[in-house]
Amino acid sequence: MLNPRFITDFADQAVILPLATAIALIFLLSGWRRGAFAWTMAVGATLGLMLLLKLAFLACGHLVPEAGLVSPSGHTAAAVVVYGGLAGIAMRSLTNNRYWLIACTFAVALLCAVVFGASRLRLGLHSMPEVLAGGMIGVGGAISSTALAGVPSPAVRLAHVLAVGLAIVLLLHGLHLPAEAAIRSVAFTFWPFSACR
Repeated sequence: MLNPRFITDFADQAVILPLATAIALIFLLSGWRRGAFAWTMAVGATLGLMLLLKLAFLACGHLVPEAGLVSPSGHTAAAVVVYGGLAGIAMRSLTNNRYWLIACTFAVALLCAVVFGASRLRLGLHSMPEVLAGGMIGVGGAISSTALAGVPSPAVRLAHVLAVGLAIVLLLHGLHLPAEAAIRSVAFTFWPFSACR
């Protein structure tokens, strides 16, 4: 079985942020504005929602202990929206059937949620409710990016997108951004989140 640290490092913000940015730029430079917009909005909304949930639960989660949430899994959400969303967009080259496309995107995104969520659980970094929250939000983001992107521009070369994506992942895998520490600091010091303390 693969080392859970090896798996989870594919979802670190040091990998995800450059990867998502590069994909958006490729779409935009290829003339696929709708795809670039849908991708950016889906990834941005997913990561933004996770940030808000982390801030809220880190600061105020003790007020609702039955939720079992302290810090929803941003790694899980980020991996699911980026890798699942990219798979959904790649599947557009195989089918234009909207329902089949959404079903396939859902299946791949769900598989990503299971794999990355399990890695976070095995490392003891999150609870089951925290990876479920991240997984559900990530799946929603992946489906949104696929559904809203429309048909790719003929100038978009899937092979180029995958080659650039693979290069970024291989170059940056193992690097870590200290995002969680920064989020904790904000949650405990900035209003309105600090009001819960």
